[in-house]
Amino acid sequence: MSELVAFESAARHGSFTRAAIELALAQSAVSRHIQSLERKLGVVLFERTRKRVLITGTGRLYQVKIRDMLSELVDLSQQVAPISETILNIAVLAAFTTRWLIPRLPTFYKQHPEITINLSTRLTMFDFSVEPFDAAIHVGSGNWPGARAYHLFDEIMIPVAGPEYQDRLNLREPRDLGCAQLIHQATRPTAWADWYEDAGLHFSNAFRGPRLEQFEMVIQHAVAGLGACLVPLFLATPELGSGSLVALFDRPLQTPMAYYVVAPEGITANPALRKFINWLVNEAKGRGYSDDTTGVAEPPPRKD
Repeated sequence: MSELVAFESAARHGSFTRAAIELALAQSAVSRHIQSLERKLGVVLFERTRKRVLITGTGRLYQVKIRDMLSELVDLSQQVAPISETILNIAVLAAFTTRWLIPRLPTFYKQHPEITINLSTRLTMFDFSVEPFDAAIHVGSGNWPGARAYHLFDEIMIPVAGPEYQDRLNLREPRDLGCAQLIHQATRPTAWADWYEDAGLHFSNAFRGPRLEQFEMVIQHAVAGLGACLVPLFLATPELGSGSLVALFDRPLQTPMAYYVVAPEGITANPALRKFINWLVNEAKGRGYSDDTTGVAEPPPRKD
């Protein structure tokens, strides 16, 4: 393994000297590791000159494979090591995390500095028995096979646009949207049609316009003056506060979607996870911080 680490560092830096500094080794030790590796492989990985080393084409191909392999080993070690239950691996939604969760995390860390939370983006449901996550932030119906769902809040969407775009098209009433460019979020393809129906309107542009994968993209398109969009109110709060977006009309749309934190069966076995879920639920409900974890051992009954 030391030979592979020495090679990867030297290939990345293009220098045995810099690799030696990074690895806290003598330059001669790095050189010996790489020479040993070349002998075992039967190939030349670096061309040596009097003042520098140049990676060969074979070395470049080998570097890509070794880099990926070492990265996978690091990830695997991080997944296996935290048996102490103070490190939580949470699958999250990108916009929800950057705009709602991360600004609130200091409150949680202040109360529980011993807990570390690792965040990774996942857009769809997955199998907790396969993916190494303790919990996930999910938007949908709340039904997740093999997991328990804890409701955070419903999805309330509002129509917004940049103030210049509103003025240019004179968007003052819902019927004015018939001439607007509508921006769509890919997982909510019928949102504008649903909003039109709720407003008693029928326009041919309900399904026209750019379709974007992330709400972050949707919001930034609207800020750039590229059209009007429907977004969850809690995601657009920063732009509404700064004035870079304006709410077009006082006509929100409640979708069938809701935000949940979900965890596999057996949540009571992990106190750190119970604390995190309890904190999330209280933050979402606007109740502030509570360290009482008794309420998250079992989810509330669903109302179907």
